[in-house]
Amino acid sequence: MAAEWHRLPLWLPVAMGTGIIAYFSVANEPSAAWWVLPLPLLVAAVALRRRALAAWLLGLAGMASLGFALAGWHAARMPPPLDLPRTAVIVEGLVEAVDMLPKGLRVTLTEARFAPEEPVLPRFLRIRLRADDPLQPLPGERIRLRALIRPPSAPPYPGGWDFQRDAYFSGLGGSGFALGPAERLEGAREKAPFGQARTVLERRVMAVLHGGQGAIAAALLTGSQSGIPDDDMIAMRDSGLAHLLSVSGLHIAIVMGLGFGVVRFMIALVPAIALRWDSKKIAAPGALLLGFGYLMLTGAQVPMQRSFAMAAVVTLGVMLGRRALSLRVLGLAAMIVMAVQPAALLGPSFQMSFAAVLVLIAGAELSGRFMLRWQRGPEWWRRPVVLLAGSVLTSFLAGLATTPYGLHHFGRLQLYGVAANMVAVPLTSFIVMPAGMLAAALMPFGLEEWALRVMGLGVEATLFTARTVASWPGAALTAFPIPPAGLLLATFGLLWLCLWRMRWRWWGAPVAMAGLLGAFFVTPPDMLVSADARLIAFRTEEGMIIQRNTGASGFVRANWLRSMGEDDAEALPSDGGPENGTLRCEDRTCRFQPIAGGPVAMLIRVPRPKRGQEAEEVRALAYCDDATLMVSAEPIRGRCRGVGVVDRFSVWRDGAHAIWLGTDGVRVLSDRAARGDRPWVPPPPLPAWKRREMEQQATRTQ
Repeated sequence: MAAEWHRLPLWLPVAMGTGIIAYFSVANEPSAAWWVLPLPLLVAAVALRRRALAAWLLGLAGMASLGFALAGWHAARMPPPLDLPRTAVIVEGLVEAVDMLPKGLRVTLTEARFAPEEPVLPRFLRIRLRADDPLQPLPGERIRLRALIRPPSAPPYPGGWDFQRDAYFSGLGGSGFALGPAERLEGAREKAPFGQARTVLERRVMAVLHGGQGAIAAALLTGSQSGIPDDDMIAMRDSGLAHLLSVSGLHIAIVMGLGFGVVRFMIALVPAIALRWDSKKIAAPGALLLGFGYLMLTGAQVPMQRSFAMAAVVTLGVMLGRRALSLRVLGLAAMIVMAVQPAALLGPSFQMSFAAVLVLIAGAELSGRFMLRWQRGPEWWRRPVVLLAGSVLTSFLAGLATTPYGLHHFGRLQLYGVAANMVAVPLTSFIVMPAGMLAAALMPFGLEEWALRVMGLGVEATLFTARTVASWPGAALTAFPIPPAGLLLATFGLLWLCLWRMRWRWWGAPVAMAGLLGAFFVTPPDMLVSADARLIAFRTEEGMIIQRNTGASGFVRANWLRSMGEDDAEALPSDGGPENGTLRCEDRTCRFQPIAGGPVAMLIRVPRPKRGQEAEEVRALAYCDDATLMVSAEPIRGRCRGVGVVDRFSVWRDGAHAIWLGTDGVRVLSDRAARGDRPWVPPPPLPAWKRREMEQQATRTQ
């Protein structure tokens, strides 16, 4: 421990993150009394600083409680979810941001209201404009339109990504699409300079570069990926180049590095200054200011927050004459981001960006001296070989570090990412980003076209690389996602491997490997029922089979396939169906028994009624003798003793359902039971008669 003493503070950000994870893991909202716990623990840690080990342990406990308290405080200060109209509504608001889509535009509205006399909504709205809308709004303008707006969707399956939690902490109140053209009420204000600059820059780029080439060029300069066509996004993802589209450390390093080099070069042209002043200390603040401008231009996303926080500390080190790129800088950046956005810790952006930088810094500590010593030989070829080896090692380590998080969130494994990055990263560093920066500098003079053409050539070469690598056999393998417990274990192993320096650090390797193998110890559900019951899936030995009714969500279906580690699923016909050892279908029913002699789930298939028609009544009594559980997309009337029911009413009350049919019986988990009673989880819906009764009572009270 004495040899590792200077590494102990690196575990304080880990403890803070552990407290945040603990907050999001509890089933009920904790009391605000927990918020005062960090103070006595941290004060005690300072008071016992002469007993260093005890102080460190108390510091870990204090930082964990601080993370728990910060997450609870952020949740308490957020406005509650909106109660949105169920029909089309006229909405007006201030345009905060404009995003390009492959077809049309999407606006983010703040200070929105549904009528002039109604109060301003405490959350922002995202609305997709019609593709043929002639209005080209700018941030700062006030517009009005008629739209259909829906609240954020619930997880597609119990335990899936919680879009409502994500929207709750981001301030999103709802999203939808316009039913008519938008109307401009007021011109642009001066209060959104970065938003206006982002929108104008995107449009100027798209005016010169078209299609995926222009969308990717705009994404690299502004951080908005919404306009990238699906085919190009899939190629970038399957080739392992999707990280280039998420502006982060690579991009801010290029921007600040070029700015730093240009300022030093200009100083060197003036001998009176260059011979009397340290050009590094003059160029560093300029580079930092340029990086801050790029941070604001790209919307201050989580990877950029981390990158800028690290860049700021490194720049301060340059100004003070010290080298500051270290794991402590990374830990400080992590604590800043977690303090500002605790919920970001749960997302792939935070996890993958911090994991990659963590492994790269630890790898540089381990191999840096060897490479530096090896390249000092007299042979001319040593330095190019070291540069090539460093590029390969960087891509390999970053890909290895992000593998657990890619498997957990996306169920994908890219095999040729190293090869793709060896070509695409130099293209981005030496052609695409420098040309883009030059184009942005020339835009006020209207001279950006030739620089954008050069940038477009680099983007096209990157896209060609992505498409080529993605077409190789097995470029992107679909795998069963590792569970949350496996991800925690892999993360702990990675931290143990990177934060210590003694030989016992290697104990983290088998721990991380055990976390990666966590998927083999998880039994996926045998059945899934969507929140609207329009999708019902069966997991069989031959693969997934899905009953899909009219209006079912393709997005939910895609999430189901990813959660099961499947590329596609067989559709269950409306009449008849497959007949194998586990699933046998007739005209009106499907009998599902995944284990011989085990419980039986009976799917009762009733056509969804068309508008103006009454739903056909489903009676449970006809199937009592053969079923352990009955499932239906329509309400089931009547009950059988000892037989469970998952029907339209079940998912209406409690969201999507997951069903396990094992040797120990039937286990049913609803989305509401999985998430618990949290501020971002909507309360159970009330029947229409109950809502009318409450409205009448409120009217009488008034």
